[in-house]
Amino acid sequence: MKTIAKILVVAAMAASMAACTSNEMTTSQRNAAIGAVVGGATGNLIGGDTGATLGGAALGGMIGSQIK
Repeated sequence: MKTIAKILVVAAMAASMAACTSNEMTTSQRNAAIGAVVGGATGNLIGGDTGATLGGAALGGMIGSQIK
């Protein structure tokens, strides 16, 4: 079951990264989305639970939005 969940997470990450190629997003928004995806994945790998995933996504999104 964990393999299916990991495949779904990777698919969701790929879809969200593809959405970031649109010209409608500002640089700050694109960086926040990328940071949230990377932070969520990293939080899941480190913590292995929902809280770590959400915390990583929130922190990654905040850091990503500050990158110019």
